[in-house]
Order: sequence, then C-alpha cells, then structure tokens
Amino acid sequence: MKVVIGTKNPAKIKAVQSAFAGYEVQFEMLDTDSGVKAQPFSDEETIRGAINRASAALKEGKGDIGIGLEGGVQEHGDQLFLCNWGALAVHGQSPFIAGGARIPLPKEVAARLRNGEELGPVMDEYTKKENIRKQEGAIGIFSSGRVNRSEMFSHVMMLLLGQYEFSKKKKG
Repeated sequence: MKVVIGTKNPAKIKAVQSAFAGYEVQFEMLDTDSGVKAQPFSDEETIRGAINRASAALKEGKGDIGIGLEGGVQEHGDQLFLCNWGALAVHGQSPFIAGGARIPLPKEVAARLRNGEELGPVMDEYTKKENIRKQEGAIGIFSSGRVNRSEMFSHVMMLLLGQYEFSKKKKG
C-alpha cells in the first residue's frame, strides 16, 4: 500500500508512520497546498486545509491513501484554542476526517494571532527557539512537554485509520 503524506513536517510524518505500524506501507511525503490561509482561524478552515492536503497528496502522489494534517486555532468565547484536524483520502470515497486535542493559548500569543501573525513564527519568538512547529509544537510548550505535536497528531491519525478500517469491514 502506498500512503502519500501531504507534508514534509517531521512531527506530522512521525504521527502518520506510527499509526501505520504493522502495515506493509510505502510512504511518500509531498509538500501539498492546504488551499487555506497559512494560519487557519476556525475548525472549518482547518478541516478544509486537511482535506485539501489529503486530496492533493492522493492525486499528486498517485497513492492508495492520501493524508492531510492541519493545525489551526478556534475562537471560543474570549479565548483562542489550538485545534488540529486530519483527513484520510482514498479513491472513490469522501475523505475521513478527525479532530484532536484543544487547549487555550496564552492571551499574549492569541493577541498576536488575532493581529494576523502565524503561530509558528510567534512560538519561535515566544520560546526563543527555532522551528517549534517541526518539533514539540505549541502544544508541547503549553502542556509542559506532556504532549508534543507528533503525539497530538498521532491521536488524530488513529481516529482516521480506525474509520478507514471500519469502512472496509462494512464493505467486506
């Protein structure tokens, strides 16, 4: 089976690869376009980005499965929460979607995002580190390392793969 991952981000790739442990899989990673803003600002936009990445990965990579993982933020009252969504695309079916963990962002980080900045660069400056998005992610920083970005997306990947497996059982 060929699984095409619509990103080259190491944290997301690790999540996909661990979900497919036990499968005989050939992985290909492609930088696919999300078709949404660099900083998705709602569940709807983040889901659309994940679906667009999964669909593009499936088509461009000529695989059996396309995976799209997208991080974003969602307003709830006066707080801005991290959100993450994923999509698994296969030929001839609507994509499977799943969402993951949510935690509120500190007010100073949220304010910068509301002013049009993107979370990755804001987090690099906030932590005085480089490439937070490719390592522990904002979730890793704000959960004191208890959950990193790859783990956050691993949960989403298990939900996606579980839905895919269930759909195959229903047909069989």
